[in-house]
Amino acid sequence: MSKDRQPVRKPRWLRFIVALPAMVFGAIAAAFLWGLFNNDDGLPSTMIGRDIPAFDLPPIEGRGKGLTTADLRGEVSLVNVWASWCVPCRVEMPLLVELAQTDSVPIHGINLKDKPAAARRFLAELGDPYDRIGADSSGRTAIDWGVYGVPETFVIDAKGRIAYKHVGPFNRRSLEEDILPVVRRLQQEQNA
Repeated sequence: MSKDRQPVRKPRWLRFIVALPAMVFGAIAAAFLWGLFNNDDGLPSTMIGRDIPAFDLPPIEGRGKGLTTADLRGEVSLVNVWASWCVPCRVEMPLLVELAQTDSVPIHGINLKDKPAAARRFLAELGDPYDRIGADSSGRTAIDWGVYGVPETFVIDAKGRIAYKHVGPFNRRSLEEDILPVVRRLQQEQNA
């Protein structure tokens, strides 16, 4: 009564369907890893050369003055968009503090979707390089500026136009080779 049983062959399309979730996961993982390790801060910005958006941000509760459109006219300045919950913001903060100590360019901040107490603790711990900080609790101003995520740093010319945008945390090389040359060129044009 023992019949030789032939193994049942599964159709090829069934094998494909079984492997599909693994292929999709692999593609998503590859895209994630590419994004994680691709340090290209040259994302295009439609804001370069345009006037900064009109805004009026209150200060972080318990800290100095807020930030408005008018504050960014009359001199070349940097605007750094940051948050206490942003790990890369911690990476670039020592360089911002060091830059602020040189008095070579005013640095202003836009604190994005943060709790006031957390923002104050962050500044107390890492240093406060900002002349003014506006609290963007809704995130609307960051959207108007075309912010992809934090941190982002903008170079603003004396007429209130965005001259340069750096996406992500900057390091000493990108500060000295990308950001500060734009600042110096604009300051020379302003003084000419």
